[in-house]
Amino acid sequence: MFRVPATIAAIFVIAFGGAMLSAAYALKATVGFGSISLGPWKAWPHAQTEKADPYAKAHRARAGRLLLGGAEGLVFIAGADSSGARLQTGCDYTIQGQTPPARFWTLHVTDNDDSLLPVDQVFPAAYHSQNVLKQQNGTFEITASTLPRSGNWLALDGQDQPFKLVLTLFDTPTAGSSRLIELQMPQIVAGECRDG
Repeated sequence: MFRVPATIAAIFVIAFGGAMLSAAYALKATVGFGSISLGPWKAWPHAQTEKADPYAKAHRARAGRLLLGGAEGLVFIAGADSSGARLQTGCDYTIQGQTPPARFWTLHVTDNDDSLLPVDQVFPAAYHSQNVLKQQNGTFEITASTLPRSGNWLALDGQDQPFKLVLTLFDTPTAGSSRLIELQMPQIVAGECRDG
C-alpha cells in the first residue's frame, strides 16, 4: 500500500539531493566564465558587473562577499607558480616584478577555501603598495616562506598545504580596459622546498 508513495518519495529525495550536490560542486569548481590568465594570475573582470554569467552571480551570492565594481579595481588570484606547479606552504616563493598601474594594491595569502592563512600576528601576512620595499626602477621582490627572510618577507603557515596569492588592484585604469591580456604581472618563482 505504501510501497509506491515510498518509492516516489525516495526518488524525489535522491533527485533533490543530487541536484543540490551538483550545484554546490559547480559553484566550488568555478567563479564563472570569462576569466583571463596572465601567467599564473587569473582574474574575472566581469564577475561583479551586469555582464556576469549565472555561475558568477551564484558564486558571489553563495560566498556572501561584496566584489569590487569595474571602476573600483580588479582581483587577481594565483594558485600556481610561473612554471605551473601548485603553490605549497612547504616551499619558498619569490614574487618579483611590478604590478599593473594602480593607485593602491594589496597582496595576501589564502588557503583553498579563500580564508586567510593563520600566521602569528607579529609576522607580516600581507603587503601593499605603500609598505613594500622597492628597487630604484620600481620593481619589488617579496619572499613567501615559513622561515623568516630579510627584505620583504610574507609569512606562510607552517602546516604544509596548498595556498593562493591574492593581488588586488584598486582604482586601476586596467579594470575597464579591453587590453588586460597585455598587462605585465609579477612572476612567482619557486625556491627551496622542505619536507612536511
